[in-house]
Amino acid sequence: MVQSYLRHGPTEAFGLVCSSSSNSHYDGKLAYVPALEDVLVWDVKRGQMLSMWHETGHRAEVTCILRSPQKDVFAVGYADGSVRLWSASSTSVIATFNGHKKSVTALAFDETGTRLASGSQDTDLILWDVVGEAGLYRLRGHRDQITAIRFVRPLAESAPSTSTGTAPGFLLTASKDTFLKLWDLQTQHCIQTVVAHRSEVWTMDLNTEQDLVFTGSGEGDLKAWKIDHEALAHGLRESETGGVTKFIHSVSTLPLASSHRVAQINFHPHKPYLAVQSHDKSVEIFRIRTEDEVKKKQARRRRRAKEKELEKKTKKKGEDASTDVPRDEAQDGGDVELADLFTPYLIVRASGKVRSFDFGDEEPSGKGNVQLFVALASNALEVYNIPPPAKTKDTPPEATRVFSVDIPGHRTDVRTLCLSSDDALLASASNGSLKIWNMKTTACIRTMDCGYAICSTFLPGDRQVAVGTKSGEILIYDIASSSLVDTVQAHTATVWSIHVRPDEQGLVSGSADRDVKFWEFEKKPANGDNPRSASLLTLVHIRTLKMTDDVLSVRYSPNGKLLAVALLDSTIKVFYQDTLKFFLSLYGHKLPVLAMDISADSKLIVTCSADKNVKIWGLDFGDCHKSLFAHDESVMQVAFERTDTRDGDAKVSHCFWTVGKDKMVKYWDGDKFENIQKLEGHHGEVWALAVSHHGKFVVTGSHDKSIRVWEKLDEPLFLEEERERELEALYETGIADALNRTDAPMGSGAPDADADPGGGGGGAAEASAVTKQTTETLMAGERIMEALELADGELEAQREYQDARAQGGLAESVAPPPRHPVLAAYDLEPEGYVLHVVQRVPATALYDALLVLPFEKVVSLMRHLNVWAQKEWNIVLTSRIVFFLLRTHHHQIVANRVMRTALIPLRRHLRDGLRRQKDALGYNLAALRFLQRQTDARRTAEFYEAEAGHAEDVSEEAVRARIAEGRKRKRVSIKA
Repeated sequence: MVQSYLRHGPTEAFGLVCSSSSNSHYDGKLAYVPALEDVLVWDVKRGQMLSMWHETGHRAEVTCILRSPQKDVFAVGYADGSVRLWSASSTSVIATFNGHKKSVTALAFDETGTRLASGSQDTDLILWDVVGEAGLYRLRGHRDQITAIRFVRPLAESAPSTSTGTAPGFLLTASKDTFLKLWDLQTQHCIQTVVAHRSEVWTMDLNTEQDLVFTGSGEGDLKAWKIDHEALAHGLRESETGGVTKFIHSVSTLPLASSHRVAQINFHPHKPYLAVQSHDKSVEIFRIRTEDEVKKKQARRRRRAKEKELEKKTKKKGEDASTDVPRDEAQDGGDVELADLFTPYLIVRASGKVRSFDFGDEEPSGKGNVQLFVALASNALEVYNIPPPAKTKDTPPEATRVFSVDIPGHRTDVRTLCLSSDDALLASASNGSLKIWNMKTTACIRTMDCGYAICSTFLPGDRQVAVGTKSGEILIYDIASSSLVDTVQAHTATVWSIHVRPDEQGLVSGSADRDVKFWEFEKKPANGDNPRSASLLTLVHIRTLKMTDDVLSVRYSPNGKLLAVALLDSTIKVFYQDTLKFFLSLYGHKLPVLAMDISADSKLIVTCSADKNVKIWGLDFGDCHKSLFAHDESVMQVAFERTDTRDGDAKVSHCFWTVGKDKMVKYWDGDKFENIQKLEGHHGEVWALAVSHHGKFVVTGSHDKSIRVWEKLDEPLFLEEERERELEALYETGIADALNRTDAPMGSGAPDADADPGGGGGGAAEASAVTKQTTETLMAGERIMEALELADGELEAQREYQDARAQGGLAESVAPPPRHPVLAAYDLEPEGYVLHVVQRVPATALYDALLVLPFEKVVSLMRHLNVWAQKEWNIVLTSRIVFFLLRTHHHQIVANRVMRTALIPLRRHLRDGLRRQKDALGYNLAALRFLQRQTDARRTAEFYEAEAGHAEDVSEEAVRARIAEGRKRKRVSIKA
């Protein structure tokens, strides 16, 4: 019989406050931050996580977060090139846009939130229709990663008077190729390219008036540019000099406090503040002065200059008076300098490296204070208060930290994990902190300071944790009081490994100082005055075993007879535990053994090494049973799965777990030497591993600062099926990649890629359609083809039956052919079934799914579209499909007379259907406008009646007279 195993599945990752893969968003109360593949929503005031936006099965990291003007919608870009629209209230995905080949690096909504622009590492810029859930077009022209995008709305006068819709507007993009580009969305072309800096442009922002642009470079320059809206209104024209009109003009450079890379620039949405981050740990705040303030300052400056001149004149007897006057007059009419408008206000110094910052969207209540939210690269969030400008200049303004969220996660890599004997508590340690987690709720219940932790273990009784550090100490912590109770100067170099003896009377430690030290536990009362108080364990050194090289790992066999010691010379020495007499030497690894474990029956020892191999040895003779190439990088930890002690008759498990620097967690069968399961999920090298004492789950800790629990499910797993699934997934991604391959992508170093330095480059069209095949779109295309085959077969059978009846070849008693079981189950006509299948394809994947159809199926689909138009089934979808197919297959349709029969009636039916829909929409719109006018008139009348007070003789004429009078005066707008 084929052996089956139980599958392990991931649960939610914890230990993350925010990851450094993306920017964050803050609305004044809630912070929306990236957490590897998820987005977390934090209430920063209470330090509480309100929700996690997680899509099952999606593992790509979040690289960009942006809130839509429609407040409930968020656009989130991912490292696989996809963009998802999330609803904050329902924490679910509204739509998924696939178009980029590499990670999304910049996002921008237009002012209504109906269009979304996304930029990527693949240098492409894509415009998406949020309402229609489709890609509008792809714009090419940049040579490197796009770092910032902003919509520039055209001023009212720039739109032609005849236009009824909104003007498409303009788009401003910055890239690492040093260019700043302005795109006209009406013609879908770049209308100006500016070489903005000498090095990469890392960030850009527009002021609220949309006439001033700031760009920041890798060299620490902050430049200002002016957008000429008047020139934009007139479009591209020839200037007097014969050149083309320029829309973006350089203004000047703004001096910064530091000359590091300018990572982010943000204008405050309502207040006159500009924030710039050009240093790892600080954000510089500029205050934007008003014109009046600047004029006053200039007047003061001139007054002081005049006073100085007068002093000089009295000394020089006024000989140069005549030459000074014109200079003063010239100064009077001086323009406002940029440095005068933007004045350095204060510097916000964060407690760690700043990954991104954001101003609160909403106005905070209080004395005009502004909140600045800072997401740190060290897995923490902070909110600072920026005070309003003071009247006096006695004390310079200082930013104060008001909130911080840092308890639920480590600042540095999780280096070691250990579980209590009942699996209820998990201890995780990093460089600087030891945290205790409740495994049921995954809540952090204790945080203690420690040194650079390397290894850890719970002591018998689960009341204390021992931690081995890089400095050679063993620290003992009491969990109940969350305090350090003992510091043992155990070794003179790093303590690489500690392990509790199976009889729970002592432990062994191995260190880089080449010593293996043995310790006994000694109980002492926690409170010396009270002998009945709970006892604490302390370590007493009893003996030392000197080794020839650094000790990297030590392990007791579960039967208590043997001790295994792994050395830096890549060998494992096995000793008898009681006499320390040498028993076996296991050699075969090419690089040092980093960890090892002994099976519960003390028969097998498994070792993992930096040579990427795992070796399984017998402990009776020291023979190597098998050497497995386990990971693509160093294998960091290995541990045998524990058998559930509550199952009395359970066989001892020889299955074991490995984790490596290749970010993978793997599950192996130690008897059959087979890989059972590969678990992907971590985004950094996996340092730590802890296995449940009851065999129910396994916990891993990583460089990405996340802790993940992989639970044993009730679902059986068969090795053959698992291998087949892996090959299938590989094949599907291979097909999608082959379909998406372009022969000469921009910036790829292709021979013609550099032919056109300013434009589309390499002959590629500057604007093109948005397509990207994924396994989902391929499967959707296959489903449409199956539905078309089924419907065509059913219609053919019905037609044959009708023909036979018409020719008299069939008797009246012969029953018609039975309906297809699928159609009978759905109770649908063949055409209705095809529509049912097409409607279930997500709108974002529909066009890519239609591209999969061969031309014969397109002809078949056109016939069904004719029926849909005739019966007015989902006219909007019908129109979209018709126009897309006509645009895509134009040449074949024109060259092929087969389509005439389907297209001519389709045109007639579709026009009739659309005309009826247009009439209904027009009628409804007119009715809504009538209702709006009625409501406005009633509100205006109520307002004037209320204004007249309780006067008894308020006649209709008096109210009308007041309304007429009000029209002449300043208009008052009343909001509902």
